[in-house]
Amino acid sequence: MERHFDDELKLLRVDILKMSDLARQAITKSIEALTNRDKAQAQNVINDDNNIDELELTIDEKCIDLIARYQPMAKDLRFITTGLKLNAELERIADLAVDIAQRVLEISDKPLLKPLIDIPKLSDVAQNMVREAIDSFIKKDIGLANKVITSDEEADKLRDRICAELINDYMSKDTSSATRAVPLLLIARHLERICDHASNIAEDIIYMVEGKTIKHHHEELK
Repeated sequence: MERHFDDELKLLRVDILKMSDLARQAITKSIEALTNRDKAQAQNVINDDNNIDELELTIDEKCIDLIARYQPMAKDLRFITTGLKLNAELERIADLAVDIAQRVLEISDKPLLKPLIDIPKLSDVAQNMVREAIDSFIKKDIGLANKVITSDEEADKLRDRICAELINDYMSKDTSSATRAVPLLLIARHLERICDHASNIAEDIIYMVEGKTIKHHHEELK
């Protein structure tokens, strides 16, 4: 019985890693679509979200089934409940990539308002945070999880800089630029929210490994 349980936990772990890969690919493709003004790629991101939604449901069902059949305790229970949380966070990250792709479709036929500098930087931060959050899950690395959480401040600063520039240097000086500026504002917001979800994942990893809840208590980080 115990061997079967361990095997099923390993399969659950594989599914979660697959979910993380799909979410990260969605971010990458949505930003590439923005940079290249590629409507077809943006639409692909939107279409591919169905596969991610289906995997989310599969993972949820597996987690609930494992709890019901094996009634796990301690670290095994924390692993499964953390899997449920990671699954939800990753699905939301993929949804935000879809939101970015939808903004790309809104502006791809319009002249670019300004060179894209800080949005790609924010995208890099977001993708690094997601990757490191999942690495901390794979390695059970608390130090890496802590790094993800502290990286969120950089994401906030980049978002604020992007928004300030678009509002102060463009929209306030020329209201007609709003149709091109607002989608970029929203993309910055979507990317920052991806960083928030990566930070949430890191918090969940700390709980999984140490059984310690640090949500709303980041002063307790090592």
